[in-house]
Amino acid sequence: MDNPFKNIFQNIMNQFSGASAGGSVIGVDIGTSSIKVVQLRKKNGKAVLETYGALALGPYADLDVGAVTNLPEDKLGVALNDVVRESGVTTKEGGFSIPSVSSLIFVLELPGAIDDKQFATIVPTEARKYIPVPISEVVLDYWVIPKKEQSLGDSITESDNSTKTEVLVAAIHNETISRYKNIVKKTDLASGFFEIEVFSDIRSTFTHELSPVMLLDFGASRTKVVIVEYGIVKVFHIINRGSQDITTALSKSLSIPFQKAEEMKREFGLYGSSLDKSVADITKLSVDYVLTEANSAVLGYERKYQKTVSKVILSGGGSMLKGFFEAARTNFTCDVVLADPFGKIEAPAFLENVLKTTGPEFAIAVGLALRKLQ
Repeated sequence: MDNPFKNIFQNIMNQFSGASAGGSVIGVDIGTSSIKVVQLRKKNGKAVLETYGALALGPYADLDVGAVTNLPEDKLGVALNDVVRESGVTTKEGGFSIPSVSSLIFVLELPGAIDDKQFATIVPTEARKYIPVPISEVVLDYWVIPKKEQSLGDSITESDNSTKTEVLVAAIHNETISRYKNIVKKTDLASGFFEIEVFSDIRSTFTHELSPVMLLDFGASRTKVVIVEYGIVKVFHIINRGSQDITTALSKSLSIPFQKAEEMKREFGLYGSSLDKSVADITKLSVDYVLTEANSAVLGYERKYQKTVSKVILSGGGSMLKGFFEAARTNFTCDVVLADPFGKIEAPAFLENVLKTTGPEFAIAVGLALRKLQ
């Protein structure tokens, strides 16, 4: 999926040069617990994997690996340079993610038909109701969602939205933009663009989906829930619970160091330990909360639009937790699959199993690199 927002960050993007046709590019996903990079190049019209890598940010904040951080720009610049060097990245051309938590994405429903010239005035006025800061403090962009033509066989219900105009809106705080511009300036990377991470995630994990699909990105600090219909984001919701909450709960409940709890989480997950049955129960509390919230988002969408979500795609590092896939399949009544972003690119055959296993963690970085190649 392409990012429909063609103007957002345009002033930022104009400050950077684009990659030359056929050259190598990287996608850079700066998360709260790690940085992921993926380098691709185009060969015979196909995206080819050159290298990839990840670096934990905990040690840069004097914390354990896996810990959620809030590093200053200087340290993030150092960490980014480190992961680029250690991963063997050979290009300076790249795209960078903007965290979804630092942005707002929502759908405005406007009554009746609206003239194209009116949107520039109406959308900022209506968007104020959703944005908790003055409109002057954000970069705002919008995209009018095309109306789906109704076929002769379609029935008209009270919930029919044909008389409404839907507008997808995105807002990013000016301070967030400045922060990420400064981070890039502190690295050896010379150019790039910025994109809200949810669009990168969708680009690398979706194919040609004709029915509504939900993306569940289980990250370290938060979980993103996105429902996409015909390539259009219809629901965007953030759950303030992530995989680090599992580690923290294990550490406190079992009175063990954070690092030991992180190791137990990765080793046992929802399967639990034969030595301590409580590990699975503690892990299940956080997982159940995430899945319940996600299920509520699905039900809310289905009630509003009278449509059924046909598939759930699991993304993010947390989705690799042992037993999480099985728990998600039990929770949702539709098909559940793990994201496979590396499936869209060519890679050495001997890496196939490794890339499938680690794929969900690199979905955003892959999506950024794919956009840069377009």
